[in-house]
Amino acid sequence: MALAVMLLNGASFHGGCCRPKILYSSLGPLLNNSKLYSSYRRPGAEPEKKLSWQNADFSFKKVIEYLKTQLSLLKKETQDYLQGPGGHPLSQHLLEQTRVLWQFRSQEDLNKWVISSDVEIGGKSKVYIKLGRNNQAALLYGTLNTEVPRDGETQYSGYCSMRSRPAVGSFNRKKYYDWSNFNSLYLRVRGDGRPWMVNIYTDPYFSHQKDDLYTYFMFTRGGPYWEEIKIPFSKFFLSSQGRVQDNQHPIRTLGFTIGDKVDGPFQLEIDFIGLLNDRAHKEKFAYEAYDKNTPV
Repeated sequence: MALAVMLLNGASFHGGCCRPKILYSSLGPLLNNSKLYSSYRRPGAEPEKKLSWQNADFSFKKVIEYLKTQLSLLKKETQDYLQGPGGHPLSQHLLEQTRVLWQFRSQEDLNKWVISSDVEIGGKSKVYIKLGRNNQAALLYGTLNTEVPRDGETQYSGYCSMRSRPAVGSFNRKKYYDWSNFNSLYLRVRGDGRPWMVNIYTDPYFSHQKDDLYTYFMFTRGGPYWEEIKIPFSKFFLSSQGRVQDNQHPIRTLGFTIGDKVDGPFQLEIDFIGLLNDRAHKEKFAYEAYDKNTPV
């Protein structure tokens, strides 16, 4: 650990001072759950003068506990891999027609999601999430406020969102969703008549595509009755195998956003979110495709 601290404080490589990024990824869980980099800074706010890793607590006991946890996760991942895709036998995987990705029956299910609003940019919208009646659904509710913050930079405001936490494997490895057996999202929801955006976030290969997401509008009808919504992957600018059509980027997270420019309260109940292999849906791509430029 002393070597790690020395390197983080600044080591000399090739005649210049640098801090190797590989250490940040390996030592990230030991840094008191603090972020090393911030992807957004509120307009008008001063940048942080002190790096978060300088407040790190390098505890040997913490390292041992972390290794035990990650090794147990690695053991389970190995067992699931040897058993079959997703921890299921291959025969079951090939015949699978439906799959429930998320259902909301406990606080643990809610903890797999993160809520956010325009408060992050100085707005006044509010959003909350809790278990619904009889703990049978997730209730996302709040108030939308389109008042633009007076910071001299922000031009639009008024959104609230709910997003699944990215799946992480042992030793903080990224995990992706394998939806290759299915061609549609399948949801059971009850809304208040307001439109929602269903967002799919991918893990791009290039930095200029970092903030790309694929969206389809979900129109709730309101009223006391539940509705079942089926959204083919082709409507998301995705291929029928659940991957981005143009470059096959793997899917990382799923989310819901409301931003219809209408001030006032909103609510959305979600029973479950799943996948469906709809054999009646034959469309492979819903939008016009363009030929890529190739050298002659």
